Amino acid sequence: MYETGKQIAPRKTVIVISSHVARGSVGNRAAVFALEVLGHPVWAIPTIVLPFHPGHGKATRIVPGDAEFEALLEDLAEAPWLAEVGAILTGYIANPAQARAVAGFIAKITARNPQIIHAFDPVMGDNGQLYVAEETALAMRDHLLPTARIVTPNRFELSQLSGMAAETLDEAMKAASLIAGTGTNRIIVATSMPGFMKDGIGNLLWTGGEGRFAETREVANPPKGPGDVMSALFLSHFLQGASLAKALDTTTASLVEIIDRAARRGADELMLETDARSIISPMARVTSRELVTPSPATREGGRLRVQVKPKN
Repeated sequence: MYETGKQIAPRKTVIVISSHVARGSVGNRAAVFALEVLGHPVWAIPTIVLPFHPGHGKATRIVPGDAEFEALLEDLAEAPWLAEVGAILTGYIANPAQARAVAGFIAKITARNPQIIHAFDPVMGDNGQLYVAEETALAMRDHLLPTARIVTPNRFELSQLSGMAAETLDEAMKAASLIAGTGTNRIIVATSMPGFMKDGIGNLLWTGGEGRFAETREVANPPKGPGDVMSALFLSHFLQGASLAKALDTTTASLVEIIDRAARRGADELMLETDARSIISPMARVTSRELVTPSPATREGGRLRVQVKPKN
C-alpha cells in the first residue's frame, strides 16, 4: 500500500478471478494492482494467460483445464483464511465451464461467510460485438449475475445482460433497472455512457430505482484496460464504507486521470505503476448529478425520459 501520510485501517481481502497478461495493465494485472495500492490483500486466480491484450494482435491463449480450474477453486473454498475475505471480483471468463465453477465457488464461500460481496464485471464485449463465445456470455449472465451485489458493465455488456438497447442514458437506466430487479440492493455501474455536455462521457450508477451520473470529458485514443481498474476501484471504495455517490465520483476521477495521463504519453496501456497516486487521491474534475425517472404513467413510447434531480 502506498503511504499517504495518514494511517489506513487494514482492508478486507479481495479474490479476483479474471484474465492474466504477461505484458500490460488489463485483467488481473490491472485489478490486482489497484486493489493492492488501496491496501487490499488479493488472491488472484487466472482464467486465461495471454502474452498481451488480444486487441494488440493475435495472441496465444493458455486456458487451464476445466478439472484443474475447478480443483483450484475447491482448494480455496476449503482454505482456513476465508474469514479474511470481504469480496470476490469476477472478470473475464474463458468458457461456460469456468462460469459454472466460479458460481459454485461463490456459493460455497458465501455459505460459510454471507458477508462476502460478489462484484461482477461482465467482460464479454464492446463496440457492438462479443469477444467471448456466445455460450460463454450466456453462462456468465445465467450463473454469475444472480449472485452479484455489484455489476459493472459497459454499454454493450449492459445491453447483452438486459436484452435491451443501452446506447443512451434513457435506455441505460431502463436496462439497469431490469438487471437490478425489484426489492434488491443490487448496484449497477454502467460505464462509458454518453454525457450531457459536448464530448462528455460518464458512469451511470443505478440502485433502488434511483440514478446518479458522474461525467468527465472524453479522452481521445484511450489505452486498453480501464474497465478492469474501474471495477476494482469502485469495489474498494464500497468496501471501505464510502457512500455510493462518493464511490462513483472518486472512481470516475481516478479513472479519467489515469487514462488522460497515459494517453498524453502516447502509451498503448494504462501506466498504473506511474500513476498510482491517481488511484489514491485523484484530482480530476468530475461533474456529478442525481437523475430521476418519471412514473410509469408518464413514460413515452416505452422509453424513460432522463431528468436531472433539482438541488435542494
